[in-house]
Amino acid sequence: MPLAAEKDVFLDNTINSYETRIESIESFFCTAGQIFQDFQESLFSTRLEREQINNQLRETLAQKVSLRKKDFDRMIAIISSYLDENEKEIRQLSHTYLKEQTELVHQLRESLRNFKDALTQGRDEKAIELQTLIKEILTKQDKSKTEVTSKLKEFQRGQQHTSKMLKELLAKGDKLRVRDFKAMLAQFKKQRKHRMACQFKRREDVLDMLGKFKVERIQAERDRLEEYNAVVT
Repeated sequence: MPLAAEKDVFLDNTINSYETRIESIESFFCTAGQIFQDFQESLFSTRLEREQINNQLRETLAQKVSLRKKDFDRMIAIISSYLDENEKEIRQLSHTYLKEQTELVHQLRESLRNFKDALTQGRDEKAIELQTLIKEILTKQDKSKTEVTSKLKEFQRGQQHTSKMLKELLAKGDKLRVRDFKAMLAQFKKQRKHRMACQFKRREDVLDMLGKFKVERIQAERDRLEEYNAVVT
């Protein structure tokens, strides 16, 4: 195959791979809004259920073991404030993610268009610069998607587990004692501390992974540049 034809095939494959990736991002982005909307509705439903269980526990403890309602409210606030704070974070995360993805898709489309123009005009250095930019944007998009998905799943697990603990307390009925309630709060605090430690560890792992990825990406870029120059010359 002539070198010119090899160059055309190489460049066409590169462009097509980027276009396919961008279309994939746009496809996911179109459904992301509904995903977040469904998640918000799920949060609202879960919160209502938790409030109902809290009210039942409040009444049961007040009647059976004379735990003052204001003391119950003070103690249960440990859970409520933590979950409310997480809900607020999730809402902000959803808003920020959708806004960021809109900007990233726009940047990708513009960069790809400029990349094609640079190739057509024979500005090889500019084309390579734009290709690097496109890959950086795609990497950022992947990272954002992974972070959002992970946080949503983690929050859902936390909500479900908390609801389970409250339901188990309520299921004790007449056998429910203040010590059971305090034990549940102590368990919640312990698990919250563990989750926070895991979150911190994951952040460190992500930073390490990105550092290694950067080194690998630079080497891969050099290899592709050598391949490109070999085709062109």
